[in-house]
Amino acid sequence: MQHLIDRFISYVTIDTESDANSPTTPSTAKQLVLANKLAEELKSIGMTEVSIDANGYVMGTLPSNVAHKVPTIGFVAHYDTSPDFTGANVNPRVVKNYDGGDIVLNKKENIVLSPSYFKDLLLYKGQTLIVTDGLTLLGADDKAGLTEIVSAMEYLIQNPEIKHGKIRVGFTPDEEIGRGADLFDVKKFGADWAYTMDGSQIGELEYENFNAAGAKVIFGGKSVHPGYAKGKMINSMLIANDFINQLPKNETPQETKGYEGFYHVTGLSGSIEESKVELIIRDHDMQKFKARKKHVADAVKKINRQYAKQFGGDIATLEMKDQYYNMKEKVTPVMHIVDLAEKAMKDLGIKPLIKPIRGGTDGCRLSYMGLPCPNIFAGGHNFHGKYEYVPAESIQKAVNVIVRIAQLTATTDFSKKTKKSK
Repeated sequence: MQHLIDRFISYVTIDTESDANSPTTPSTAKQLVLANKLAEELKSIGMTEVSIDANGYVMGTLPSNVAHKVPTIGFVAHYDTSPDFTGANVNPRVVKNYDGGDIVLNKKENIVLSPSYFKDLLLYKGQTLIVTDGLTLLGADDKAGLTEIVSAMEYLIQNPEIKHGKIRVGFTPDEEIGRGADLFDVKKFGADWAYTMDGSQIGELEYENFNAAGAKVIFGGKSVHPGYAKGKMINSMLIANDFINQLPKNETPQETKGYEGFYHVTGLSGSIEESKVELIIRDHDMQKFKARKKHVADAVKKINRQYAKQFGGDIATLEMKDQYYNMKEKVTPVMHIVDLAEKAMKDLGIKPLIKPIRGGTDGCRLSYMGLPCPNIFAGGHNFHGKYEYVPAESIQKAVNVIVRIAQLTATTDFSKKTKKSK
């Protein structure tokens, strides 16, 4: 357990925050510090074919130790952290034998991690929690996943009596800004299927995710002295507000759950002359997803019609781009890969929590690139903020799941299973 904690802390104390405004891959040079460390660590534990390319993608191989033909499987995690909250100067604290009460993260700033608000904490009473100091995120998303994959490979190498086929591991940059799979070389990776270790609480197993799009709307305006503005001024900020008000108020992240989709305004800035609204659009159902995108486009058209004469043309411009799609379409034809992970959990006494992801992972895009890739729990909670925490026991159990999947892959007859979808 201490070995796992030490490895995890060595990862989270390296700042790997990604930057959506950067055109490079990785988006921040500091991500390469951890990428290079991971490559060296894979070599040091005995992995083969370890590589790190110019874009920071790390890959490695654990060769098969069985004579018969076994599918090549992969495990994937990302090493960047979210730009939503600072990942610089992470100072984690280990809380042993959690008593079920409040955890003071930062006394000076009165920042408290409390089960009265974060009820999931009570699931881990008596366990060892790794928490923040209240000033940064922790980075369990997805450095817990990194820890689990490296540790599982190390365990398999140290225990060669455990039979397994060829295993590939892959570590990616820039997942948090939606670019983690952009330059992932699926052919080089060479796995029949893979699993991202990027879920949250223990037991999570996911093969459905949102269809996702991002949109940006620019609104024009006309600035005139307010004392003489009647019939002349056009305040772009008020028009932007009109647009936002056309989005259903009960279809936002804070009002939805499960399979319910949403519109989420992520940015709003402006002046009288020009304002910008940024939003994301999410839905598990493809037809509903298309309808949501149409709703946004129709709202922009309505505003353009409304102001066409006064402004002298289109007052609003829309940029909308699909980001990723529901992996269910690609995983359903090869459901045995989900069944395998579910059996691994059950064999270890872990209750599988099979539910849709209210978000996305590298795996959803990799699935559309020819690598079916469900998502397995990494163990953390409250990602992307100062209240993030992870139980060390959950990290350990995720390691066990990886090892068990490797064992089952080497002993399962896949001859009657559906071949990988293309």
